[in-house]
Amino acid sequence: MNLLFLLIGLALLILGAETVVRGSVSLGKKLNVSLFAIGIVIVAGGTSLPELASSINAVVNNHSDLAVGAVIGSNIANLILIMAATSFLTPINNINQNQINQAWMNIALAIMIIIMSLFVLSFNLLFGVFAITTLIFIMFFQVKKGIIEVSNFDEKVESLSQGNYSIILSIILIILGILFLVFGSDLFVESAVNIANQFNISEAIIGISLVAFGTSLPELAIGILAAIRKNVDFALGNILGSNIYNILGVLGISSFFGNFTIPNIIGSQDVYFMLFVTVMILAFMFFLKRIGRAYGSLGLILYFSYIFYIYN
Repeated sequence: MNLLFLLIGLALLILGAETVVRGSVSLGKKLNVSLFAIGIVIVAGGTSLPELASSINAVVNNHSDLAVGAVIGSNIANLILIMAATSFLTPINNINQNQINQAWMNIALAIMIIIMSLFVLSFNLLFGVFAITTLIFIMFFQVKKGIIEVSNFDEKVESLSQGNYSIILSIILIILGILFLVFGSDLFVESAVNIANQFNISEAIIGISLVAFGTSLPELAIGILAAIRKNVDFALGNILGSNIYNILGVLGISSFFGNFTIPNIIGSQDVYFMLFVTVMILAFMFFLKRIGRAYGSLGLILYFSYIFYIYN
């Protein structure tokens, strides 16, 4: 029954994120906000709303181990589940310097997380300010250097704004979406905690596996669909960018809602594994100049072996 409630909570989170994004895009257009501004602030961050809502809920309700586990697990799943499945179906041959730079940013953030774990540094208000400031700087830098393509966001915004809702209806959609996110995160986090208690598994392990996998399902579906359509040119950049947002955005904003640290069980192994798989994908990008089926096969084997290991 807890698993059923977990799935219902996840569905509400995904529905809430989609509703908030659609309402926000429509409202932005009605207020004559530029398509690019809407895209970079709302659409880019909107894909992480389920992770953000569930993490904030977990921190507020003193289940921060679940939140940290979900972020670390999501970053691992992005690199060796979603990226591996995508590249196994359709290899990515167009590796550019911007993507390599994003991989280096991921490595720097993974090292930062390891240092915070070693010295038992807290995620607090100071970290939140630092993380959000750094994220804004990175996004500004990427826009200025042309790493983020305006045309990509224009297409996304246009596809999401076909309904052309009125201002009142747009506001209603935003409020409704937020309610879905609130109730969905409540149900999702509570069910995950109940599953952890039922099977006597730590919340951190449930977060890094079940919760992370659940919140990554939409991205996995999008990645596989993009591979089937042979449209994977931006898949790698999106994944690397999502991992940056998870560390700086999700953990950064969650830090405003309470102080917490990295659980010992995650700090002793999982953060190092996250660094390892980030270095691994950078090695494929830097030396082979492609993410192909070899990476896909290796990544999938590593992911399922990793899940098997942490439960045994």
